[in-house]
Amino acid sequence: MSLWSRISNALHGERLNREIDEELQSHIEEAVASGRDRNEARHALGSTLRSREVSHSIRVVGWLESLRADLSFGWRQLCRNKVMTAAAVLSLALGIGSSVAAFRLIDALLWRPLPIAHSSSLYILSRKMTGFDGKPIEDNHWATPDFNLMRDAVKDQADLIAISDADRTDITWSTDDDMEKAHVVSISGNMFPLFGLQPALGRLLAPTDDRALGASPYAVLSWDYWNRRFGRDPHVLGRSLHIGDQTFEIVGVGPRDFTGTEKGTVTDIFLPLTMSSLATQDNVSWHRAFLMLKPGIDPATALEPLRQHLSAVNHVFNIAFTKSFHGAPQAQIDRYLNQTLAISPAGAGISDLQKEYRRLLGVLGLLVALVLLIACVNVANMMTAQAAARTQEMALRVSIGAGRRRLVQLILSQSTLLALFASILGAFFAAWSAPFVLSLVNPPDNPARLALPADWRVLLFGFALILLIVLLLGLFPALRASAVQPVTALKGGNDPHSPRRLMRGAIALQVAFCCLVLFLSSLFVASFQRLQNRPLGFSTDRILLLETVAGKGQLPVVWNQTADALRAVTGVDSVAIARWPLLGRIAINSDISINNATPSPTPAFFLSVSPGWLSTMKIPLVSGRDFNRDDTSPGAAIINQSFAKTFFPNQDPIGHTFARGANEHPYAIVGITPDAPYRDLREPNRPVFYVPFGEIDRVDNQSVPKTVDFATFTIHTDTQNPLALADTLRQLIAERHNGLRISNITTQLDLFRDQTVRERLLAMLAAFFAAVALLLAGIGLYAVLNYSVQQRRREIGIRMAIGAPRTRIVRLVTSDIFLMIVLGGCAGITLGLGTARYAESLFYQVKATDADMIALPTCAILLTALIAILPAVLRALRTNPTEILRAE
Repeated sequence: MSLWSRISNALHGERLNREIDEELQSHIEEAVASGRDRNEARHALGSTLRSREVSHSIRVVGWLESLRADLSFGWRQLCRNKVMTAAAVLSLALGIGSSVAAFRLIDALLWRPLPIAHSSSLYILSRKMTGFDGKPIEDNHWATPDFNLMRDAVKDQADLIAISDADRTDITWSTDDDMEKAHVVSISGNMFPLFGLQPALGRLLAPTDDRALGASPYAVLSWDYWNRRFGRDPHVLGRSLHIGDQTFEIVGVGPRDFTGTEKGTVTDIFLPLTMSSLATQDNVSWHRAFLMLKPGIDPATALEPLRQHLSAVNHVFNIAFTKSFHGAPQAQIDRYLNQTLAISPAGAGISDLQKEYRRLLGVLGLLVALVLLIACVNVANMMTAQAAARTQEMALRVSIGAGRRRLVQLILSQSTLLALFASILGAFFAAWSAPFVLSLVNPPDNPARLALPADWRVLLFGFALILLIVLLLGLFPALRASAVQPVTALKGGNDPHSPRRLMRGAIALQVAFCCLVLFLSSLFVASFQRLQNRPLGFSTDRILLLETVAGKGQLPVVWNQTADALRAVTGVDSVAIARWPLLGRIAINSDISINNATPSPTPAFFLSVSPGWLSTMKIPLVSGRDFNRDDTSPGAAIINQSFAKTFFPNQDPIGHTFARGANEHPYAIVGITPDAPYRDLREPNRPVFYVPFGEIDRVDNQSVPKTVDFATFTIHTDTQNPLALADTLRQLIAERHNGLRISNITTQLDLFRDQTVRERLLAMLAAFFAAVALLLAGIGLYAVLNYSVQQRRREIGIRMAIGAPRTRIVRLVTSDIFLMIVLGGCAGITLGLGTARYAESLFYQVKATDADMIALPTCAILLTALIAILPAVLRALRTNPTEILRAE
């Protein structure tokens, strides 16, 4: 008989038994037809039952049939306890789905290799140094002249690749088109060949495109952008796109799977590095430097010598560069020169999103793992109770010949079915939740984009997770059930307290995990609330921001005339101009010199604003005055209180002067404002000064206005939704034909919310998992107490019959559980204090040792315990001693 037939017979046991019975009956009929007596024929065949068993064993795969039978029995057990089964499947599904979703996000952002050749040989160069605030920083951006020197120095052992950030850039496809945003990256010509990439259309950039500055006005589109923007139109080759005053010809489309090296951002357009004017500037670090080892070079022996060689080259470049630090203090120069070059693996790409969300994803992974463990402990408790209730059944199975392996298989089959059903439901949850969480990471105008395929990596993780859950749920109950002693069990001699002790120990473990989740969640929620409620010092209400560019620059008078036109629009309350908005992406600082002294080691941030900007932003003046139309930069300045405390301690700064760097034209302080966050809500207040929007140059002792190539119109509207005026204002600016174009439209409130994205995401996920952990812990406590009351019903009835007070009964039922809750809670808080150190950088004005942070999870778990214990206590108190004694 073939193997396939035996497998088929094992899966269709009833059909096989009918066939065997029919075959035996046919043998008897044949014997009778040949003249033999029917009884004699039956006697000749022997025992019908034994014949059937022998024939059955020959025609089936034994272990497969037993497995089918155990799965069928397990299914009947699950159907018999529908409520418990539903609770187990839902809790496990939530844990499995959350775990798979977290893995998809972590894998996509941090672990998944780039779709390039030799990704394991790709590294990133960075510099570790001390910032101006004395804190260590790591910078992986380089100046192109420095990059060129290092590339030539190690060309025999490695190739260096320059790749800029994927900046959102204004582009147009013809001079009359409206501007649109695209993620543009400048690359060295060797990137595509070294990555082993082939074009989907046309050609890719090559080393020959690096031949000279401005000599290769070519562009390559990513496949994603070609598909999204042009619908895969092959006639895109040869078209021109415009960035500022530069025109680029489209020469190719990149491969489908490659979207750049910056995880979380999909590159739209690749340009040659030498087409940027920054490529010749020593003082601008603007692109990353990747290192790819030559084939056959061993990283273990080559990386450290390469690092030392590159560090020496970089140090020589820095020494030459610091000669341009005119008037800078020696301490500042020494701090700049004290750099340590590092080489780190970059096979999974490099991005700010990875840096910013690495710890967050680690915390997310911890939370989902704890929730999954709580769910597993919950279900394992239920299965332990079931196994204890089935002790006599297992004893009977052993007494009639069932082996230990078969009993283990029987219990594990039930846990396998639970895990299987939960995994199916969890797969749907994971498919929805991972993209949902990703959608919350960035604002709608610039969302994070990650590839989240359900490939073999995700499937392998899911399979390993299910296998682990099956073992966690069923292995201990299975081993315990299989070790039963038939004689002792059938006589009722097993220790009745043993299952309860195991379940109470599991409750302590469950409470510890739950307290840890609650403790971390309270820290994240409090951090978000305190960051959200931080005093700003300016208004975010009804402030519309029109980020505007002028390709060849326009004089301040043109900008002011446009602002006047915007003020005439219905629904506009006031209009002012700033070079960039507060809490935006731009932040520029400058050294400050007081009375022509050596510049201070503490820099100050600055912002150019027009008259009326302070009132539009609702920033009050502490003293002094606002700018007027006659003020220019350099000339007048308004400072914040941190600037006054830093550079003019214990004196009134009004009327005093300062300069940006040594020997520069001074600014006279005309006003003081309260502190307001400049670029980051999480940072302490920095020294900030505001200068007039109109900037001048000195040419032949005459003041000549400077042109402005970009600025932001700050508009306070009468309508609650400022974006309702966006189209009207955009059209008005376009109709003026004065060289100004809207680059981006947003609100000050959106910029504020963007600053709290990480904290909001953490708070939301932490609160969700805290609620789930509390629910699971409550279900687990209820299940254990309910089982305990059932098992001790006789004892409770006897105690009540001999006069035990109700308080004694309550104490009898709950004392051990409360002890486990206290032990588990203490363990959970202790674990939380240790874990909080890892996530300390994610907190804002919150300490793990704060009394309210410890009190919140403690009170929550106690309240949940009281609610879970109440039904079991009431059931114990309603025990009727008469019924118990009559039953005895």
